[in-house]
Amino acid sequence: MKILVVNWQDKENPLAGGAEIHLHEIFERLAARGHLVTLLCGGWPDCPPRATLSGIDVHRVGTRQTFALKVGSHWTRHFRDQPFDILFEDINKAPLYTPLWGGQARTVACVPHLFGGTAFQELAWPLATAVWLSERPLPLVYANVPFQAISDGTADDLVHRGIARDHVKVIHPGVSFDHYTPNAAERSPHPVFSYVGRLKKYKGVDLVIRAFAKLNDRSAMLEIAGAGDYRPTLEALATSLDLGARVRFLGFISEQEKLSLLRRSWAVALASPKEGWGLTNVEAEACATPVVASNSPGIRESVRDGDTGFLVRHGDIEGLAAAFQRLAGSRELVTSMGVKARAFAETFTWDRATDETEAHLMGVIQSGRRR
Repeated sequence: MKILVVNWQDKENPLAGGAEIHLHEIFERLAARGHLVTLLCGGWPDCPPRATLSGIDVHRVGTRQTFALKVGSHWTRHFRDQPFDILFEDINKAPLYTPLWGGQARTVACVPHLFGGTAFQELAWPLATAVWLSERPLPLVYANVPFQAISDGTADDLVHRGIARDHVKVIHPGVSFDHYTPNAAERSPHPVFSYVGRLKKYKGVDLVIRAFAKLNDRSAMLEIAGAGDYRPTLEALATSLDLGARVRFLGFISEQEKLSLLRRSWAVALASPKEGWGLTNVEAEACATPVVASNSPGIRESVRDGDTGFLVRHGDIEGLAAAFQRLAGSRELVTSMGVKARAFAETFTWDRATDETEAHLMGVIQSGRRR
């Protein structure tokens, strides 16, 4: 196959996150299998306009702020007349309406998640309104487009918006479980709970802090890893709750520091109202660390309630605190859940996700030829 992938960022972008990990894990494997993969994405100030990343030919256009304005004309000038089989749009921010671009390639859209009303929890209302409005034409512009969703929750969201369910293929992401491995010797001797991710309002980190403040065990720690503009508000909250040194803000951490944090934690927490998936949850589970999370769309598929962790009604601070308390009170429970968590994580492989993506794309091509 000759595939053009369109995404807002590549994995070298300083703002890259889980969506970029997902994209590169799959399409680097497809490139290694002999498929020709080109990535058209946004860049950042002073970045090289071209790069080759593990067999993927990367073209960078504009920046995060200008990519949507420039990408369509760049496609027209440089790619529209090339014989691509597939134009794969990764809709991980706002849709770029690639079915309107023209050309020979068949569009396939991948959706990690859609913002919907959650945009208003994070952004100023003019920008939130723009994001919300950008998603409204999906069922019209993408009516005949095959979709890939990374969770059943996202598939349900697409159907709710008017996309036919038989147009949506669910392909769960993988996890690098050969990298994220257990190490019982690194588990903290006292309870440590952690959050790993961006510090944004909609992520619900404030709920995690408020729940942690209710713990009876004053030896317990909460470690928060990640960067974002909500950090000052979260720090002020921790201070107002008189948590002192019991809450540590680690900032951006390296991959090795992340691995160490997941291994020493007694549980990882995620309390957002909606996610496409729960990649950090599965990474923690691969390290034999349980998860305490909101029972929210997407997230609930990455945790088996009562088995690999606990799912709590979103916004239920008392419920989160009770889950923390159960784990803080029993290292044996942490260990037994961790064993099940590791076994669960091993079912999510990037090779399996690549196999399913490859089969889906080839099926799309074959169906187009039959028409």
